[in-house]
Amino acid sequence: MNQLLILMAPQGGGQNGIMSFLPLIAIVVVFYFFMIRPQMKKAKDQKKYIEGLKKGDKILTIGGIYGKVVEVREDATLIMEVEDGTKMKIAKSAVSNDATVSLNQN
Repeated sequence: MNQLLILMAPQGGGQNGIMSFLPLIAIVVVFYFFMIRPQMKKAKDQKKYIEGLKKGDKILTIGGIYGKVVEVREDATLIMEVEDGTKMKIAKSAVSNDATVSLNQN
């Protein structure tokens, strides 16, 4: 019976509870600074780049198509021209990044 009472007795104080959550808090902070924050910054930069597209910009689509912007429309689309002169209507969100350096090398 004495052993049962010893096991049921409260251990330590409130400080032990905080110390047990400290590793969990540290993991959340590390995830925020090394994963979430850089991803949010990259998405913000991508959105800013897409909003700043203008006629003549060389782009790369998510599908891997290189082209040049011919016209930017108000309905979140743009007309791009590929190498053989073909024009394509694509969504602005399909633009991956700037392809000026890649196209100038070829």
